Amino acid sequence: MDELKLPSPCVVILAGPGASGKSTWAAERFAADLIVSSDRLRALVGAGEDDIAASADAFALLEEVVRQRIGRRLTTVIDTLGLDRERRLRWLALARDAGMPCVAVAFDTPAAECRRRNRSRPKSIPADALSSQLKSWTAVKKELPTEGYDDVLEPAVVRVVPSAFVDAGAAALRQEEAPARLRFGLQLSSYTHKEGRAGTAAWVREVAGRVEAAGFDAIYVMDHFRQIPQVGRAWEDFLESWTTLGYLAACTSRVRLGTLVSGITYRNVAHLGKIAATLDVLSGGRAVCGVGLAWFEQEHKAYGWTFPPVAERYALLEDALQLLPVLWGPGNKPFHGAVLDVPDTTCYPRPLQERLPLLVGGSGRRTLRLAARYADAVNVFGDVGTVRKHADFVRELGRPVELTHLSTTLVGKDHRAVDELVSRLRPRNQDPARYAASVNAGTVADQIGRFRELSEAGVAEVMISLPSLDTVETVAEVISAFRR
Repeated sequence: MDELKLPSPCVVILAGPGASGKSTWAAERFAADLIVSSDRLRALVGAGEDDIAASADAFALLEEVVRQRIGRRLTTVIDTLGLDRERRLRWLALARDAGMPCVAVAFDTPAAECRRRNRSRPKSIPADALSSQLKSWTAVKKELPTEGYDDVLEPAVVRVVPSAFVDAGAAALRQEEAPARLRFGLQLSSYTHKEGRAGTAAWVREVAGRVEAAGFDAIYVMDHFRQIPQVGRAWEDFLESWTTLGYLAACTSRVRLGTLVSGITYRNVAHLGKIAATLDVLSGGRAVCGVGLAWFEQEHKAYGWTFPPVAERYALLEDALQLLPVLWGPGNKPFHGAVLDVPDTTCYPRPLQERLPLLVGGSGRRTLRLAARYADAVNVFGDVGTVRKHADFVRELGRPVELTHLSTTLVGKDHRAVDELVSRLRPRNQDPARYAASVNAGTVADQIGRFRELSEAGVAEVMISLPSLDTVETVAEVISAFRR
């Protein structure tokens, strides 16, 4: 049976008579923390799940729990009989107020099967009560399609996933039937590991070997001088980018190597060109020079650099994009730009590549125009729809330029592995669904579908940052789908 993916967060209302399979179905498909069960709450406020006398208190508590969870925009699976129309509509209204999708799952189990299951229970529902529920169900199943849910589903293989993966199944099937090519790069964004400073060189070498063996096409490093707040704390160990790339050149034999991306304010631009050319020679022609506007003002201040206004940085970036190819070309002709003046562009040895790739980082319209005018590639962020708009805009500018895409990516072999990774890696103060969405947590099949959609949107290379490098070998399964 095909898997149905529901977007996270969402509200799932189970409806059906007793012994129709609701609780069993929910427990098989959802983490226990997502399920709000009237039976479990009856056990909490009464003498057990079958304590009918505690039903009123249990439902009062259920209503409050559901209200609180939906108010916090948490995925909520409501496991009750679901036969009370007023309650269903109240839950639907809460979901709508919170801007969350809401589906009903109808358990239309034959009456004879419900009665058979009920008889086999250690403590069965009284026969007359079950008969009353079955009679009510006849009307309820006709009401559900009229009540305004996003969908009324039959019990099936259902999984709640980040919105990026809702349509990934169909895309993964397209990749299987008509494979598309896509390059993969790994972004190293953290150097925190268990070996300490003395073991850092060996750790980097070991990671590089695993990455190359997994089939990645490139390794990129962030160009910062201390860890950025989006990833970690300022005092965590963080290696200088171009020095690290030089070491990686000796640790690898195949992958391309570059920064993602070098802040244009961090170095004299002519010096940056010399560094990149040297890397290209020592790596056997595998260097990529990524440049960007530079955004981390706090880092500039900490190191005593000025942080120019945006307009000045754009002028510097535009000059740099023109100067760097001149440095990498023959001769020593001078360069006179809007803000850069380089009297002698001697740079020998020249790069081994006929054209050392220039990659610009950024998704703003002005950045995209610069990339389309001067660069070989531009690296963008965002979901598939956003990427498609960037691709259309760049295409309209006329000059061919590759689109690359950077995202944090957490990959598990199956949904249970994904759930375990999310539980282990998420910060204590962040709920699992939000963390899963922030790191694009999905199965191998989910990721194949997401990357196929990005490929169809116009992306030639995906760069991924892994929250756990333990998953490198799992990512290899995703990469292999784009090698067929």
